[in-house]
Amino acid sequence: MSDFFEIDFLDVESDKSGDAIALRYEVGGQTRIHVVDGGFQDTGESLVAHVRKYYGAPKRIDHVVASHPDGDHAGGLRKVLEEFEIGALWMLRPWLYAGELVKRFEDFVSVENLKKRLKEIYPNIAALEEIALAKNIPIYEPFQGAAIGAFRVLAPTKVRYLDLVVASENTPKAVAEAQKTAGAVLAALLERAAAKVVAFVKAAWGAEAFSPDETSAENEMSVIQFALLSGKRILLTADAGRGALGEAADYAPAIGLTLPGIDRFQVPHHGSRRNVSTELLDRWLGPRLPEQPAKGQELFSALISSAKKDEDHPRKAVVRAMIHRGGSVATTEGKTVRTSVNAPPRDGWVALTPLPYPEEQEED
Repeated sequence: MSDFFEIDFLDVESDKSGDAIALRYEVGGQTRIHVVDGGFQDTGESLVAHVRKYYGAPKRIDHVVASHPDGDHAGGLRKVLEEFEIGALWMLRPWLYAGELVKRFEDFVSVENLKKRLKEIYPNIAALEEIALAKNIPIYEPFQGAAIGAFRVLAPTKVRYLDLVVASENTPKAVAEAQKTAGAVLAALLERAAAKVVAFVKAAWGAEAFSPDETSAENEMSVIQFALLSGKRILLTADAGRGALGEAADYAPAIGLTLPGIDRFQVPHHGSRRNVSTELLDRWLGPRLPEQPAKGQELFSALISSAKKDEDHPRKAVVRAMIHRGGSVATTEGKTVRTSVNAPPRDGWVALTPLPYPEEQEED
């Protein structure tokens, strides 16, 4: 069989969206299985069943990547680690750097106490570490430049990652302050939720309106991976924000990746307006086109993990932005989305119908 790849964005159906991605690819006669995130804890069973059914009932998964510590990404990986032999687990554990970080937290002088607190703050990856250590699964750091099979890590760098750990609202100092003012914080959140009304406005072709707000520090920690498989340029972004996408684009020339030009693009954070900008999308995907390409003439595929019940994702502005650059956009929303080249056929699987172009978008 010639080289091939197949990437499955699994349906993570909950009140909120999540990411669970399974990949199988063959390069030069060597086949690898690569899992990126596992959705929520309840998603783990579905992910395990999918790999067994469609990837030849393997006993081993070569690489498992926990892109960042959020429960909608890391939760389901527990089951994956338990059910398969794992070649390598890739994830960032902030407590490993407690000795470097302790001086940056006013409330901590003990490295051991900081390690303990960081494990409490990030229980999802702490649980993965515990399983991996019990099963003697090697754990590696997916910092910029690391090679994960055919994939290269474009972001984050270690320096930026440590800055994000300190900047996070979940870090020890921030948690202590939040506990002191819990009543005020709760009141502010309730007020914000009550006032949350999304307004839509009609917009001409090419108009783009993204949120001025930034995504969370945890999302910015996301591991961004790139691979060239079967002649297709693949970018997996998890929940990466503007900072991560910019850092990754700056690094791209170092691995011979000339931008713009991505063939399979994971839209960050389920299609959130806080994670992208016109300038960044221009860098990665190219400038806006004068008109929408004819059906079948799209320039790339944009894949979005989003749940049916999640009314916040994907945002219309983001779907529009993908189509502005010639993208064919597909969301999970009750189905598993598969993209492949030269991969073995699957009975009953049909081509997806791409999302239509939204004539309106969210108002600033």
